[in-house]
Amino acid sequence: MSTLGNILWLLLGGFLVALIYFAAGLLMCVTIIGIPFGVQLMKIGILALAPFGKNVTFKDNAGCLSIAFTVLWILCGWWETALVHLTLAALFAITIIGIPFAKAHWRLMKMSFMPFGLTTK
Repeated sequence: MSTLGNILWLLLGGFLVALIYFAAGLLMCVTIIGIPFGVQLMKIGILALAPFGKNVTFKDNAGCLSIAFTVLWILCGWWETALVHLTLAALFAITIIGIPFAKAHWRLMKMSFMPFGLTTK
């Protein structure tokens, strides 16, 4: 069932979402300071390619550096991407057919709000 969901996700705009995350990640990797943020954007892009069948969880040994980078991530304005995914999740949750897509946007919202210290399983 997750394979069918991933195929529908890619056809209905998931590929575009992943492409935007990959492009932003490449732009962030241009500078040395932006490399950690670019890597996290690439990680979100990989999740955006196939969000069905995956869970976003906290790492056990994230450390204090991930907290510092998360605070910097939020202060730099990347929380807006989480707000976009939250809005899309709310819109998709209105219909019964859209509930799986709402759950996928919810996972992307969690990952895009606090990407440091999170992993997908």
